Amino acid sequence: MKVPSPGESITEVVIARWLKKDGEYVEKNEELAEIDSDKATLTINAEESGTIKLLAAEGDTVKVGQEICSIDTSAKKVESLKVESSKVKVEPKEIPKKETVKQAVKSADTYANGIPSPAAKKMIAENNIDTNKIKATGKDGRITKTDVVNAMAAGFDSSSAVTWGGTRDTERTKISPLRKKLAQRLVAVKNETAMLTTFNEVDMSAIYALRAKYKDKFKETHGASLGFMSFFTKAITEALHLFPSVNGMIDGDEIVFHKYADIGIAVSAPKGLVVPVIRNAEQMSLGQIENAIKDLATKARENKITLEEMSGGTFTITNGGVFGSMMSTPILNPPQSAILGMHNVIERPVAVNGQVVIRPMMYVALSYDHRIIDGRESVGFLVKVKEMLENPTKMLFGGKSPDEIILGL
Repeated sequence: MKVPSPGESITEVVIARWLKKDGEYVEKNEELAEIDSDKATLTINAEESGTIKLLAAEGDTVKVGQEICSIDTSAKKVESLKVESSKVKVEPKEIPKKETVKQAVKSADTYANGIPSPAAKKMIAENNIDTNKIKATGKDGRITKTDVVNAMAAGFDSSSAVTWGGTRDTERTKISPLRKKLAQRLVAVKNETAMLTTFNEVDMSAIYALRAKYKDKFKETHGASLGFMSFFTKAITEALHLFPSVNGMIDGDEIVFHKYADIGIAVSAPKGLVVPVIRNAEQMSLGQIENAIKDLATKARENKITLEEMSGGTFTITNGGVFGSMMSTPILNPPQSAILGMHNVIERPVAVNGQVVIRPMMYVALSYDHRIIDGRESVGFLVKVKEMLENPTKMLFGGKSPDEIILGL
């Protein structure tokens, strides 16, 4: 089997991880290995069934088209020994009722030594957490990202934490092609664009009220939870229609204005930051947006996202709030001209009608390329997003309230 081409202009990849061992029997279409390119992490599947022989090691840089393994299709799968249940008589053993209950409680309280999910594994490594101290709630004893967050929130005693330091040791790891390409693109953005950032704040009370009232019905109807991202995505698509330059990009001596909104959602994946794209988000309902985000985020975290699903965006949203960020200046995702940064929601005192009240507030930031977007347009765009989030019915009427439609304003 040869290395397939991950995309145009890619000539070499790195063998990130073999999923099968040398000499192991593999089935047709079964995943064999993960490969890293400068754009994404992809998997290679078996073209035939048989015994695999590895011709390249993990960490090797190989050319597109180079042979990395072979499959002996003449080899037969060794069937596991089967015992006919009719010939084996097992006497049932009665377990006292009290003992069964005790066993179940013990099982629920045990800490898993199982395999963490990719997202959980990343958090465990970043925070040096002992997996034996994390209660697993995932399927088959799997540690989920939520399990790690809950364990960190509860805190660890001194005997639970994995200690570090006390030595002068260092460790060197090779920069992955994806990280190397990302670094080059980010430096290019700073050098080649006139990037500025404008800020505003959003009162999330209306969205909180909608979620509290309809979250159960929404999930029952659409099969997805009602989150913040769908509201932001919908508000942004309406604002892009009103401020088309924010949805444009520079191509040589021309400016390209898009008549559609392909919204990229920045996702933290095991191999680094990736930005899957929701196509024609302007035509989608909140339920469709939530399902699209859920599917793309799952693929990204499992390293199953394709290059096609990450290309062609016209605007990007990044949410640092999930990690606790209060405010930041997001960097542009080239060749796009703008990116919106969401942050955490904090209850803060604000003045409403001359009275100080406590409201759930979020800071939002819009970074933009000043070569194509003027200050008036950038500020106007962000204000319009704020207005629609604070009054969600405006999302249904092109950024205007029903009263404004009736009055022709």
